[in-house]
Amino acid sequence: MNESESLVHSATLPKGQAGELLQLPRQKANWEWMSFFVRRLSPGDTYKAQTDGEEAVFVLLGGNCQTDWGEGAKKIGKRKNVFDGYPYALYLPAGNEVTFTAETTCEIAECRAPSQARLKPKLITPDDVVSSLRGGGNVSRQIVDIMTPAFPADKLMVVEVYTPGGNWSSYPPHKHDVHNPPAEVDLDEIYYYRMNQENAFAFQHLYSGQGAVERTLKTRDGDAVLVRSGYHPVVAGPGYDVYYLNFLAGSSRVMAVTEDPQHVWIRSSWKETDPRLPLV
Repeated sequence: MNESESLVHSATLPKGQAGELLQLPRQKANWEWMSFFVRRLSPGDTYKAQTDGEEAVFVLLGGNCQTDWGEGAKKIGKRKNVFDGYPYALYLPAGNEVTFTAETTCEIAECRAPSQARLKPKLITPDDVVSSLRGGGNVSRQIVDIMTPAFPADKLMVVEVYTPGGNWSSYPPHKHDVHNPPAEVDLDEIYYYRMNQENAFAFQHLYSGQGAVERTLKTRDGDAVLVRSGYHPVVAGPGYDVYYLNFLAGSSRVMAVTEDPQHVWIRSSWKETDPRLPLV
């Protein structure tokens, strides 16, 4: 495991300029399940997508647009950026198409997975997502569930996570790289980071234990980390609130994980949730 296999940087575009910020088809990522893209649209721009042999989910990171997936154009968008509220998202199963027409500058994250399932497209609004607080003390964070295992999709699951500056997240460390249901299933996972302050950063530690190679990645705004296996906790730089968008797909559509037994004791020390939460 090396940094080039795990950490992907977004393209640097001038503020407001349209274009692809991140392009990561699964063949390029050299893994089985997910392709991931982030694009920015200027007002009046149109983006069309088809899902042939794949399912896809489009998460509106910020901005307003008209969206038509065969049920007539609908205006979506509420937040200016990911720190400004809950998301709109569109789930598009195999055999469908969608057109996005930007009314303001928009940024859209798109994740795809192979699928032949004939399901129904579904718009997810800010009223549909579920926000909760998890952990305690400096392991407190906010979870925004977009597509849980109960959502009628084939493979993809989606969640947003907000971590206050200085706090840990995805902690106690957990892994999901062995297909051993119901205890654990094998899931690949994408962490896509956004940060709202200049010079903000977070660290993500990737390790498997048992003497295997360990790596700590420094992530900044727009970076993506590909979690292929092992444990993968995150810590936000002090003073810098951190958002990440998780996409997961794998051998079974359940959130079944194994926590690192060396660190599960921390749960007994949690007393109060960080008063800075919720961040949105």
